[in-house]
Amino acid sequence: MKLTKNKLHQFLLFFILIIYCVFNGGNKNLIIQINFILISLLFLFSLKDKNYKLHFFNFYFKNQKFIVLYILFLLIILFQTIPLPIYLLKIFSHQKYIFLNFLSNNILFSSISLSPTNTFFQFLNYLSLILFLFIVKMIFYRKSHIRRFFIFLSSVGALFSIFAIVLYLFGNPDVLFVKKTYHYRDSSTGFFINRTVFSIFLLFCLLAALEIQKYISIDNNIETKDNFFLKIYIRFFLVFITLGILTSFSRIGNFLMLITIISYLIHESNKKKNINFQFKFLLYAIIIFDIVILGIFFGSSKLIERFAFINNEFSHIFAENYNLSRFQIIKFSFSQIPNFFILGYGAGGFETLFKLSFPNNSNLYADHAHSSIIEFFW
Repeated sequence: MKLTKNKLHQFLLFFILIIYCVFNGGNKNLIIQINFILISLLFLFSLKDKNYKLHFFNFYFKNQKFIVLYILFLLIILFQTIPLPIYLLKIFSHQKYIFLNFLSNNILFSSISLSPTNTFFQFLNYLSLILFLFIVKMIFYRKSHIRRFFIFLSSVGALFSIFAIVLYLFGNPDVLFVKKTYHYRDSSTGFFINRTVFSIFLLFCLLAALEIQKYISIDNNIETKDNFFLKIYIRFFLVFITLGILTSFSRIGNFLMLITIISYLIHESNKKKNINFQFKFLLYAIIIFDIVILGIFFGSSKLIERFAFINNEFSHIFAENYNLSRFQIIKFSFSQIPNFFILGYGAGGFETLFKLSFPNNSNLYADHAHSSIIEFFW
């Protein structure tokens, strides 16, 4: 196989993505730094090529407003980490000013963030995301390139699912650097520390696999033999990806998977012309075999238990005790909005806020708000 310029850049990106996923870069500060360095170097390396640079500027000018808003968002996060004089902190974050007064009256400078170190690493995370988007738009500009990217995501998602399912069947033992916390022993998470993050990652892999199957069914430019075998491979990938999402027992992951399949079905059913019957049949097969049959076989009672949360969650939402449910944590997070209304408490600062608000509760803690909207807002 000839290593062309496009393949070199694309394979380098694939390598970085594998490192990021295997070592769970989103939850370890050291790997966040390594990932940021690698993705930045690849971005600068790609910019050296005139053709890639042209694609970059073309994408930038087409989406300038959204990119500027995202850059503004990054600047706000970075501003949260900068030490400010205490009199300015009183204006920008009065609640943290109150917290500091409980600790000492001699503090002269402090950042807006309750956890400036974590906020800085989350800033690197968010910056890596937009650099990743820029690289994708620069180096995947042909139909064949996008197809290669989708095949990569499909295959990696299937391999990660197999690894996660095998660990799950053996009770999720600690293997090398893969350490499981006690509440994730009974679900598939693989290399990931959190089942929701794992299921969302697999959801992107599912979308890639579905797009490949749809592409194969309607495109006649590929050789029939290659088309046939690729269909089989991707179908196997879909089985393992959906099984990985199912056995993660993530509420949001399983709901989004079902909504995704139904959305594809509705889209195909609403077509008046050029209905893709093969792809439509595949979607029904995924629902019947992958979701229903495999779901029943690998944990029907546990899936039902995960989704039957009305009685054991909503009944406690107004309780005044420390046995906090998911909805109580969301309620607490929402109640903090007026206290940090101007510039928030910093990305990655929720655990500190929780411990400050419940100082006598040493047995339980929450490191995130259990609400993506609230977490993103702060």
